[in-house]
Amino acid sequence: RADWPFMRGHPARWIALGFGSGLSPWAPGTAGTLWAWGVFVLLAPWLSGPWWLGLLAISATGGWWACTRTAQHLGIADPGAIVWDEVLAFWLVLWWLAPAGFWPQLAAFALFRLFDAVKPGPVGWADQAFKLRPGELIGWRQGFGILFDDLVAAACTVGVLMAWRALT
Repeated sequence: RADWPFMRGHPARWIALGFGSGLSPWAPGTAGTLWAWGVFVLLAPWLSGPWWLGLLAISATGGWWACTRTAQHLGIADPGAIVWDEVLAFWLVLWWLAPAGFWPQLAAFALFRLFDAVKPGPVGWADQAFKLRPGELIGWRQGFGILFDDLVAAACTVGVLMAWRALT
C-alpha cells in the first residue's frame, strides 16, 4: 500500500509518488499535476529553455526507472499513487506554453486533466498499449507505459493549445 512509510523506504518511491503528492486520498493524479505546476512556477525564473530540456530528459529517464521500481514494489502494474507521469507530462505542456500567465496555464491544466482522466482516442490507445500481459512480470515495459499515456495526453493538450493560439 502506498503511504508515507512505504514512500520513505526507497528513493524511487519519492520520485514516482511525486514527493508525496500521489499519496493524496482524493484524485492523486490531480494532486500530482498541481504539484508539477507549483514546481514549474518556482523553477521557471531560474531555468531557461535548454535547462528545462535537460531537466525533462533527466526526469523522463529517472521517472521511467522510478515508476518501474515503485510499481514492482507495490505489485501493481499502474498504481494510481504513481504520479510522476503527470508531473513529467505537465512540465512538458507548461514548457511548451511558456511564457504564459495564470489563465493560459489554468486552461492547460484543465485540458491536460481532461485528457488524462477521460482518455479519449489516442490517450486511451496509449493507456492500453503497455498493459501487463498474462504471465508477464511488471518490468520496464509497464514502467514506460505508466509514462506513455500521459505523454500522449500532453501532446493532445499541446495540440489543442496550438489550435487555440492559431485561431486567436
